Amino acid sequence: MWKSVVTAIAFLAMGGSAFAASAVNKDAQTRTLIVTEGGGKTELALAAGETVEFCPNGCFVTLPNGDLEALTGSETVEISGGVARIK
Repeated sequence: MWKSVVTAIAFLAMGGSAFAASAVNKDAQTRTLIVTEGGGKTELALAAGETVEFCPNGCFVTLPNGDLEALTGSETVEISGGVARIK
């Protein structure tokens, strides 16, 4: 019985970490997002045409226009024409 419970918990923990937010830069120049996660801030520079995954456990992201958005880890941030949209 306990083995089944431990196996189920381990499986759910592994499955939950497979999701992360992604950011897609469709612009011709590098764009930067500020990611706040666990109390720390990091700059996420996206080269032209680059797609990256980040924020697997939820975070806040400051978009190029200065707006602050909360992400749960399943969204896509799409940057086009210097404007970021959450999908």
